[in-house]
Amino acid sequence: MVQFDDLIARQLKAGEKSLPVPFASETIGLLKQRGFTEDEALRYFELSFQLRRAFFFIQQNLVGCSPCMQTLRERLWNNIFTHNIHWYDRYLWNRMEDFSTLILGPTGAGKGTAAAAIGRSGYIPFDIRKGCFAHSFTESLIPLNLSQFSKTLIESELFGHKKGAFTGAVTDYTGVLARCRPFGSIFLDEIGEVDETVQIKLLQVIQERTFTPVGSHLAERFSGRVIAATNRPLGLIRSKKILRDDFFYRLCSDVIEVPSLAQRIKQDPQELKDLLAHTVTRILGKSSPALTNELYDAISCQPGLAYDWPGNVRELEQCVRRILINQRYTPDSLPEDNPTPFLQAVKAGELDAQSLLSGYCFTLYRRWGTYEAVAKQSRLDRRTAKKYIQEGKEIFGP
Repeated sequence: MVQFDDLIARQLKAGEKSLPVPFASETIGLLKQRGFTEDEALRYFELSFQLRRAFFFIQQNLVGCSPCMQTLRERLWNNIFTHNIHWYDRYLWNRMEDFSTLILGPTGAGKGTAAAAIGRSGYIPFDIRKGCFAHSFTESLIPLNLSQFSKTLIESELFGHKKGAFTGAVTDYTGVLARCRPFGSIFLDEIGEVDETVQIKLLQVIQERTFTPVGSHLAERFSGRVIAATNRPLGLIRSKKILRDDFFYRLCSDVIEVPSLAQRIKQDPQELKDLLAHTVTRILGKSSPALTNELYDAISCQPGLAYDWPGNVRELEQCVRRILINQRYTPDSLPEDNPTPFLQAVKAGELDAQSLLSGYCFTLYRRWGTYEAVAKQSRLDRRTAKKYIQEGKEIFGP
């Protein structure tokens, strides 16, 4: 395992070039001495590296001991290997492209990190002749933030285009679907922002494993896996048909929720200090318990341990940098600058009266914590307030 960990660390620094594996021949030889055939020895060597990568990226980058983070790590592991590693090894190691994943969670909570843990932990064949894996795991995941592009450019980024397909298409362009390696993944962030036309075309990709570049009539095969993410809650996605039913059901072989930072700290207050230690190590390149404690003390004074971190882990990382520069952190974003899913839906005009009242009651409950307080504030009786809170949680929770 130490040799694999060293290989992972060196490969992260090397980037695209797949590094030689000096211990491969010896390890495969030892497996053959134990009675495995050459093909079996090679497969178990490949699987061992995959297992270690998954452990590295899930355990190393998704820190925290809160129950919700433990659940998240378990869900990510199962997403890569299924709940039964024997099933995976026997039936599914080369069929995971058929399992698409939808990752949910608020902005800044770490959906991209979760997607990277999946995408960088996929199966990679080992090339005995070259003495290295077929490609670097740093190339196994291709991310694309769909909210950055207009409709025309989204299709071009996804499917590619041919020269002359539209104004400005002066050369052929290879989209992410064609660039994705076999056993690799594409990560489509902000999937809830794409229109129905793009959803229909992506549905064909997932269902038929084919796509057609803009301006072309020739279908090409997509060999990878689709991972998508949105900050919209599942209840709102389903109730407001933000994703077409057929597209949603093709996309959701697995649905994984990344918890907010406030939820994590509420379950385990130690989570804040763990994350500070992790952030300090990333910034300095080494751990520093003394600096971690000083940062924790600074946050305890301002904004305080009860602060709800609307920007989640991303905000905490910038908080650390701000304290290192200015000695203190004063939040400069109000809740309306980082709207909750409920406020986002209100601003988008996506709610009917029932959902509006449910979302309002759920928001009050998250603030005050009791049905009685919500009933008093909303002037509803306790039973009615509880009903609306539960409906709001289903739509806008957790």
